[in-house]
Amino acid sequence: MDELLNERYVLAKERIREIQGETRVPEPYRAFFAAVSEFLQPVIDVMDDPAVKEKDPAGFNHRLYADILPDHYEESYGNPAYAVRMLGDYGQDLCFLYAETRGAIVYAFENRLWDLTVTLELLLEVYSAFCEEELPSPAAVHGILKSYVDDYADDMVENRVRECMDPEQDFALSILMGSDLSDLSYLYRYGEYVSENEIGTARLLNSFSQEEIDEMASTFSEGYRLGFLAGRKDITKKKTVNIRYNLGFERIIRSAVMNFRSIGLEPVIYRHASHLINRRNQMRTGYTGGVANPQYDYDHRQDIGLFLDAELAGRKKRALRNGYESMKKLAAVHGGPAIVETFGEKQFVPVIKPEARTLSEAQQKIQIGMDNDSSQITNRYIPGDERSYTIIAFPLPEIGEPYAEIFREIVRINTLDSDHYRRIQQKIIDVLDTCEWVEIKGADGNETDLLIHLHTLDDPQKQTNFENCVADVNIPVGEVFTSPVLAGTGGILHVKAVYLNGLLFKDLRLVFDCGQVIDYSCGNFETEEENRRYIEDNILFHHPKIPMGEFAIGTNTTAYVAAQKYGIAGKMPILIAEKMGPHFAVGDTCYSWEEDSPVYNPDGKEIIARDNEISILRKEDPHLAYYGCHTDITIPYEELGGIRVIDDDGEMVSIIEDGRFVLPGTEELNSPFETAGGKEGSR
Repeated sequence: MDELLNERYVLAKERIREIQGETRVPEPYRAFFAAVSEFLQPVIDVMDDPAVKEKDPAGFNHRLYADILPDHYEESYGNPAYAVRMLGDYGQDLCFLYAETRGAIVYAFENRLWDLTVTLELLLEVYSAFCEEELPSPAAVHGILKSYVDDYADDMVENRVRECMDPEQDFALSILMGSDLSDLSYLYRYGEYVSENEIGTARLLNSFSQEEIDEMASTFSEGYRLGFLAGRKDITKKKTVNIRYNLGFERIIRSAVMNFRSIGLEPVIYRHASHLINRRNQMRTGYTGGVANPQYDYDHRQDIGLFLDAELAGRKKRALRNGYESMKKLAAVHGGPAIVETFGEKQFVPVIKPEARTLSEAQQKIQIGMDNDSSQITNRYIPGDERSYTIIAFPLPEIGEPYAEIFREIVRINTLDSDHYRRIQQKIIDVLDTCEWVEIKGADGNETDLLIHLHTLDDPQKQTNFENCVADVNIPVGEVFTSPVLAGTGGILHVKAVYLNGLLFKDLRLVFDCGQVIDYSCGNFETEEENRRYIEDNILFHHPKIPMGEFAIGTNTTAYVAAQKYGIAGKMPILIAEKMGPHFAVGDTCYSWEEDSPVYNPDGKEIIARDNEISILRKEDPHLAYYGCHTDITIPYEELGGIRVIDDDGEMVSIIEDGRFVLPGTEELNSPFETAGGKEGSR
C-alpha cells in the first residue's frame, strides 16, 4: 500500500511541475492552474527534502502565505470576488479548490503523504478536464470536487479523530519539547504562518526567568486539576489532556507539559483543521500560528455549502462514530482541553461578499442537525460528566505598547486571590438567592432593559441558583452565573460595541421574549439585511430562535480598570471581558451535556439552575435541547445603570448602581476604580 501511494505521489508531483510550461488550457483558466502549480512547488520541495525550509525559514514562510496576505489578496484566487470576476461560472468552485489545495502546506510539513497525494490528484483531475478540446461544464467541474469530498470524507474525519485522541501523533510536541526555544527559528518548523505576534510573544517570554514561566504554567495546569476537583470528577482515570495554544507560547506550554505529566496526563497537541470536511466556520480549534488574513478565513467559512446535503451529513456522522469507535480506549481516558487563548489583534470587521459561498436555508438546518449529532457522538465516547477543561488568555504584541507591561498586568489579573473573590461573591449570591427576579438596566446611551427570571429554591439552606466562579477552569476569577428560567425572562440587551468570536459588532441589540431572541440588529453594515445576516451567521448560527443560556455578574473590576488604563477594553477576550460587567450568553447553558451531574459551591450548596425549559428536552430528544454554541455578551460597567433583585412584594435591593457595587460587603470591588483616579475613579 505504501509503495502504491508513493507511486501515486511521484506521478502527481511530476505532472504538477509540468503545468506551468503548458498552453493546452485557454486563458483565463490557464493562469489559475499556473498560479496553483507555482504555489505547490515549494510545498512539494518540503515533502521531498525537509531541509529546504531551513535555509531561509522566514523567507520560505512568507513565500508560502504571500498570496493570501492583505497586500496581495485583491488579486488572489483565494478571494472569491476575484475568482468569480476572473473565472466566471467556475469561480466559486475553483476558489474552493484553491483553498483546499493550501492545506498541502500542513501535509508536507507533517509528512502526511496520503493527504498531500489526494490533494494533488484533485487539482490534476480538474486540470485534465480543462485540457480537453471543449471546456468542461461548470456542473462537471463541481461534480469532480463533490466526488473528492464524498470519496474521502470518511478517511478525513476518522483521521481527525485520531489526531485529537492519540498522543503518538506528536509532530507539534516534538517541536515544542525538542527545540532550542531561544532560537526563534523553531517557530517556522510547524508550517503555520508566522507573524510579528508570534515572534514578539516568543521574544518577550524569553526575557522571563524560568521561575516566572513556571508560575504562569502552574496557574494554567493547576486550573485544569482544580476543575476536576471542583466538579468531583476523578482525574486519576484520565491519561491524556489536549493542549491548544498559539505559536510563541512554547516556554509556558513546555513547562505545563511537565506539570501535566507529573499528574499522569500525556499531552495531545493537534493543529486546527485543514480539510474542508473538518472545518467549522472561521474558528480554529487546535494549535495555530498567526492568521495570515482574517478576511480569507471569513470568505471560506461556509465553503461546505458547495457540497452539503443530507447524504454528506450522514456520511460525516458515520465516519465520526467509526473514528471514535476505533479510538474508544483512548477516548475513555481523555480528560478534555487545556487552552491558552490570545487577544489583542486589530479589530476585524469582515467585508461580506456575495461571491463567497454561504449556506442555504435548507443547508443551515442540515448543519444544525449535524452539529447536534456530532456533539452527542463525542459525548457518548468522552462523557461530559467525566471530563473537564481550563482556559487562560494572554495578549499578543499587536495589542500595542507597552506590550511587556500589559502582558505582566494580565498575568497579575490571572493570578488574583480566588479565596478573596469567593467570599465577596458569596455575598452577592446570598442576596440573589432571596428572590426570583433580577432587573438589569443600561445607562449613558445603553438601552438595555432586561428582567431575568430565576429558579425557585425548594430548600434555600441546601440549594443555590448561582455558581461562585473562582479561578479553576475559567481563568481569571470574577463572576457568579446561573441558567435563567426562560418563561418571564425578556427585554432588550444592548451594547455599543462588543467583540464576539473574533468579530466586532457595533450597536448590537437583541430582543428577548420568553427567554429567547426574537429580534436583532446591529450597525456594522449599511443595510438591515446585511446586519441581520451577520448576526444570524455569527451569533444565532442559523437557529430561528436561540435562548439565553446564562446570566452572570462579573466582579473583576481590576481587569476592567486595567483595560481602561491601557485602552484595550475593545480587545479583551470574552474570557476576561465576561468578568468585567454583567453578561448574558445565548445558546446552550453552562452545564450542557452535564445537567444531571450535581454541582456544588464551596459552601456546600448544590447549584440547581443547571437546566432550562429547552435543555430539559434532552430527555425526550437531544436534537431539541442543544444548539452547539454559547456566546457571551458583556455590558461594560460604564454602560451599566443598575442590577437590582426584586422580591415578591416588588421591593428592590441593589447590587450595582451607576456602574458601582453598592451591596454591603461588596464595596471593596470598587477600590480599583478609586485607585485608578480620573474619570473612572470619580464616576
